[in-house]
Amino acid sequence: MCSPPFASLSYALPAWLPAQAFSPGTRVAVPLGRGLRMGIVVGQPKEPTTPVEFVLKFLLWPLAATALPEWYIELARQVAHRQNSHLGQILASLLPAGLRTTKVRLRFFGEGKPQEHTLRDLSMLTPEELTALGELWMAGQAEVCHSGHNPLDMEQCALLSDPPWPVRPVATAQMRMLEFLWEQGAVTRRKLLENFGKGAQSTLSTLAKRNLVSIRPLECALTPEEKATAALVPEALPQSFTLTPHQMQVFRPLEEALLQKKGETHLLFGITGSGKTALYLELARTALNEGKSVLLLAPEVALAFKLWNDTQQALPKAARYLFHGYQSPTVRENTFRALINNTNPIIVIGTRSALFLPLENIGLIVLDEEHDSSFKQDEGFMYQAKEIAWYRAGKENALLLLGSATPDVKTFHAAMEKHIPVHSLTQRVGHGTLPAVKLLQLPKGRISDHLLLDESREALRETVKRGEQAIILLNRRGYAPLMYCLHCNTVARCPTCDIGLAYHKGRERLLCHYCGYAIPFPSPCSQCKGMHFLPMGQGTEKLEEDLAALLPPSARVLRLDRDSTRRQGRMEEILHAFARKEAAVLVGTQMLSKGHHFPDVTLAIVADADIGLNMPDYRAAERTFQLLVQAAGRSGRGENPGSVIIQTRDMQHYCWQYVTNADYEGFFTQELALRAKRRYPPFIRLALIRISYPMDSPEGESEIAALGTDLRAKARELNITVLGPAPAPLPFLKGRRRFHCLVKAADWPSIRTLFNAALTLGGKTHLRVTLDLDPVNML
Repeated sequence: MCSPPFASLSYALPAWLPAQAFSPGTRVAVPLGRGLRMGIVVGQPKEPTTPVEFVLKFLLWPLAATALPEWYIELARQVAHRQNSHLGQILASLLPAGLRTTKVRLRFFGEGKPQEHTLRDLSMLTPEELTALGELWMAGQAEVCHSGHNPLDMEQCALLSDPPWPVRPVATAQMRMLEFLWEQGAVTRRKLLENFGKGAQSTLSTLAKRNLVSIRPLECALTPEEKATAALVPEALPQSFTLTPHQMQVFRPLEEALLQKKGETHLLFGITGSGKTALYLELARTALNEGKSVLLLAPEVALAFKLWNDTQQALPKAARYLFHGYQSPTVRENTFRALINNTNPIIVIGTRSALFLPLENIGLIVLDEEHDSSFKQDEGFMYQAKEIAWYRAGKENALLLLGSATPDVKTFHAAMEKHIPVHSLTQRVGHGTLPAVKLLQLPKGRISDHLLLDESREALRETVKRGEQAIILLNRRGYAPLMYCLHCNTVARCPTCDIGLAYHKGRERLLCHYCGYAIPFPSPCSQCKGMHFLPMGQGTEKLEEDLAALLPPSARVLRLDRDSTRRQGRMEEILHAFARKEAAVLVGTQMLSKGHHFPDVTLAIVADADIGLNMPDYRAAERTFQLLVQAAGRSGRGENPGSVIIQTRDMQHYCWQYVTNADYEGFFTQELALRAKRRYPPFIRLALIRISYPMDSPEGESEIAALGTDLRAKARELNITVLGPAPAPLPFLKGRRRFHCLVKAADWPSIRTLFNAALTLGGKTHLRVTLDLDPVNML
């Protein structure tokens, strides 16, 4: 069952359809209680398990003429086993919403006028009437009409402008709708009207008349990238670029591994600017010419778009699909449906979720920037994309290629232990050289009016004066991370998370970056009702404002972060504008630190390198090293040499000596020694058991203590280490008090055994208990 209670239930095959209509993988409508639910046939029990006095209900009707492949069900089953979850719950997470609904109509084409029935209608028909419809179904004389055919589902509403919006303060309904579209992105008109209820249509019409919101047919609302798929022709794909001799030395063994079809994993370790993407595309060409499909995965949407554009230029005749979480549900559903039982060789470019598309006959899977933490989903349905990719490559006998200039320490350790082959690219393509890196000391203990030091500001001026470009990394969005009340000396905080609210000047809001809580600014202080505040610290929005005042008016400044790219198509606009040199400076968060190729960028500045370095996370130094080396790698990729300025408050940290020389192997050696000493991966298996309870629960504290005692006792039986429960680094979130148990073990099964015990014990309390295997977010 793919909806609560996510149970595995037994049903009888009906007399009105043959058994082959319900093959494994078929989505079906089944009676449950007083209603109908969607389920998936996963097989038949080998032995009858139902006592004779029970009568099974019948399966009602298939919801599609084609079934999900059996391997797809097995993939979901393996994920469910690893995550200690139910198969139905995993399938509900993987399938698009349109494939999980029973809100469909069936049309049968017999003699005369076509018959149209809802599933509820079918449940009311006699067996004889159902048998007649079953004959039409098996003869291919029927179709399933989905609820998406409703006009409200085929119209998309999207923002046409970024905040601040020209809306009067008293027009609260308009502002709420604009904020909703800003947070959610483009949505169907049905979803928008259902969310706002009575009066929503009038509000929407007003915003549309004022050109703040567009209402367009879904097909017209798609970007060119979402619309475009070219037909694959049988002829050989054209050669559009030539690998350098150094790249060819690396390409040949990788091509051999692909052609051998052994399901191997390889690491492509190449410095920034060495042309890893060119190798991906040549390998993709080889796979397509072998009649195999290709999965090219990036950690972020911006990089997925870059790969899309690269494949368009290099492989123009290849059929391609783009798939990522910012697309509309209808687009993602259409892609999913198109790939079910497709056997033609195609390329799918996307983010981590593209791994769960029903793509068959795969010859190559690429994870670009494999070290990036975005390949791990750590909310809701949790999974590690590298593990799913490894599983799929093994089942398809495909080559799995992990590419990075700064590989995950665990990946590089596996390579050093000879578990996976490693191929190194040590030269930049063309005339590019690695940039010179300089460290600057930020002042300690005081807040300056300018985040950039004088030397950084002067270097930026000179770069712009020469007609070159610069990027500035500040991994903190918003205008100011804190808003300080000058009357009562307190910081504005989120009431449900007890975290400081960040000021977003463009939206005129104070926001919680964890739960989404927002209030207008200015608003009275929640403590003293005062109205005098001081912004503390700087985010990308403030830095963008300061640079506009520092540089000449002709030197345009662009910003790339989650806020500036919320509006549909805005990310591509920013990247394309900077690539066309319409701006001299690009400011942003980690979104701009990797993958992008801007030949005219000769200066990279890391405004505050210490963000993240002292986080309560054993990966903190590794992540900082990766982020800064990747950011530095955006500089000096063209004809002119590049330079990098890193501003830090801790000049003595061991990380910097390796960042300045882009010395990954030196950093790896020292980091590995520290992890061996402290018993962290790759030397042990690590998991977090996250426990929380409502902040107003009087029993929560005692229940946490009792659960901790029982878990430690169980851990001693299993010979594993449990630390905690201890308050989480973010102890309050979304109205809940949070605790962590850090679990160290020699294997995964013992961790799952411990978690099952935690579920059993926690199920009798007010506690919510979840498991995060190999966590990347320790907060």
